[in-house]
Amino acid sequence: MRVVSGIQPTGNLHLGNYLGAIRQWVAMQDAAAAAGGECLFFLADLHAISLPVVPAELAASTVEMAATLIACGIDPARSVLFNQARVPAHSELAWLLGGTARMGWLSRMTQWKDKAGKDREGQATALFNYPVLQAADVLLYRASHVPVGHDQKQHLELARDIATKFNTDYDVDLFPLPEPLISAAAPRIMSLRDGTAKMSKSDPSDASRINLTDSDDQIAQKLRRARTDPAPLPAELDALADRAEARNLVTIYAALAEITAEQVLAQFAGQGFGAFKPALADLAVATLGPIRARLADLLADRGAVAAQLEAGAERARGVAAPTLRAAQQAIGLQV
Repeated sequence: MRVVSGIQPTGNLHLGNYLGAIRQWVAMQDAAAAAGGECLFFLADLHAISLPVVPAELAASTVEMAATLIACGIDPARSVLFNQARVPAHSELAWLLGGTARMGWLSRMTQWKDKAGKDREGQATALFNYPVLQAADVLLYRASHVPVGHDQKQHLELARDIATKFNTDYDVDLFPLPEPLISAAAPRIMSLRDGTAKMSKSDPSDASRINLTDSDDQIAQKLRRARTDPAPLPAELDALADRAEARNLVTIYAALAEITAEQVLAQFAGQGFGAFKPALADLAVATLGPIRARLADLLADRGAVAAQLEAGAERARGVAAPTLRAAQQAIGLQV
């Protein structure tokens, strides 16, 4: 079992990132280690430059994101943690796979259409080729499993298509087809201001999300002001079907407490949000406070965090080298 996943180092992580992805990564780290497998987690700084960046900010954000992952429980001693740019094989394999991927495949990518909008001619080619690099990220390490959200399933399907065509075109059995890893425990956390929209770091309203760097008071204030409705919490989950904001807060409580939404309702049924929100705030503070403290300690020595990224990159380069060489040999670039 080899799990590979990445995250762009842009902006602070928030509660949705933690509950929906990072905590799952920590669980995968433990499961892979128990099964004799390994996890590779990377900061996707090469993907970040598909849109305009400020160099100094990108460099700083990469270290800050690495520190955040470590603070959340990713252990560089048990998982391979690095940033893409330190492993040139990502870019090299992406170029090789560019001879296999087809324009038609890329032009159908939903995220390309969404991000490019009507100004497709004005976009960087990196934005269009983004899925090919993403395929290289996965295939370079011959990943068996890739954690994906619903918005990334199409890209993993493309990676499988590229792997199949490469293997067929060059009559090799080089790239295994990575399987999607969708955790049933991963909740979909929505905005605190709109229960129908996903919690996002790109939302202009900071009140819509809880950042992992927020103070205890900020966390409590954001949850106290989170949009809800006047009705009390029901005893049955089905009764929240048309109450998006209420359902979201119940989902957050359940995820933080690591219990089911039904158990949350059994505890708070009949109570209003005047009672529920303070309880949720206490739980959120208790969970996120230690992460914030650990993050502050790590960022007090950014050089040490960067050194951990380089150590992880050295391990990643060792894993990547045989695959890149085999791909080059298959194409005829290595004698």
